[in-house]
Amino acid sequence: MEIHGGIDGLPAGARLVTTVGVFDGMHRGHQRLVRELVRAARRWHAEPTVITFEPHPDAVLRGAPPPLLCDPAERLARLEQAGVAHAVLQRFDAAFASQTPEAFLHRLGEGRELVGLVMSPESALGRGRTGTPERLREIGEREGFAVDVVAPLGASGATISASRIRDALALGRLPEARRMLGRDPAVVGTIVRGDGRGRLLGFPTANLAFGEHVALPADGIYAVEATWGGPDPLRPTRRAGGVASLGVRPTFEPGGRILEVYLFDVEEDLYGERLRVSFVRRQRSERRFASAAALIAQMERDAARARQILGRRGSSRRHRAQVRRHPGSSTR
Repeated sequence: MEIHGGIDGLPAGARLVTTVGVFDGMHRGHQRLVRELVRAARRWHAEPTVITFEPHPDAVLRGAPPPLLCDPAERLARLEQAGVAHAVLQRFDAAFASQTPEAFLHRLGEGRELVGLVMSPESALGRGRTGTPERLREIGEREGFAVDVVAPLGASGATISASRIRDALALGRLPEARRMLGRDPAVVGTIVRGDGRGRLLGFPTANLAFGEHVALPADGIYAVEATWGGPDPLRPTRRAGGVASLGVRPTFEPGGRILEVYLFDVEEDLYGERLRVSFVRRQRSERRFASAAALIAQMERDAARARQILGRRGSSRRHRAQVRRHPGSSTR
């Protein structure tokens, strides 16, 4: 997949089928849209192209971006995995937001051949979101490109969206968020030095700092899976299970919200490493303990419980893999 720093960086003479959006989270709705984009590109003998934005449009239009569901590098990796040929990281600013749909499409097709747009019913392009599917079809009839509208994907009676996933996470509804994402909710952060209290308690933790405002689940204790290493976030070189604490650490002097991860059976120094933490199950809420000894005893129970949860998940995955390898097998 080729990555371009703006629409003008797309190759001259390219024959393109395009979709436009933030694609934060690359959730199941996004996945369906991109699958249809790739199919349309094959049908029209064109190159599937995704135009996404940096920063998030809400940073310009509403003054602040929402918490991000997906690390930017992972978003690009998932687009490439889905078969996208070109990913455009278009800078979103006031000038870009003020373009009419016609101006945007003229810029996109200048020196190239735009043969199709793929979009969802609720998406819109251009100033004031005036580029609705109906209007774009009218423009397409004049300019010679088709518009495919992909039916939205629903969950629990409503359309899957990044805002619904953020709401589910904030309320601690991890299974609901997982159903909409199609995978475990996850965050990516850099491991930094903390106050060392976890090591003193016998549970040395990796403390994560985030470069962006990320979408975190509700405070509590979680069984987690962590990955790190390698240039591609979807093909890490290292992985480990663990237990994570998210919150303000009320047993001690409460401070800012922090994510601490205790990785099972990992001895190496990981300071400065980029860690991807997937939230598998919320075990309990955060609470204050009367003493450090009481906290240590609970941490031991939390770690044992997390190992059980992750062990069962691993067994289930191995069983599914065996079934896939032997689909025709049966027992008598």
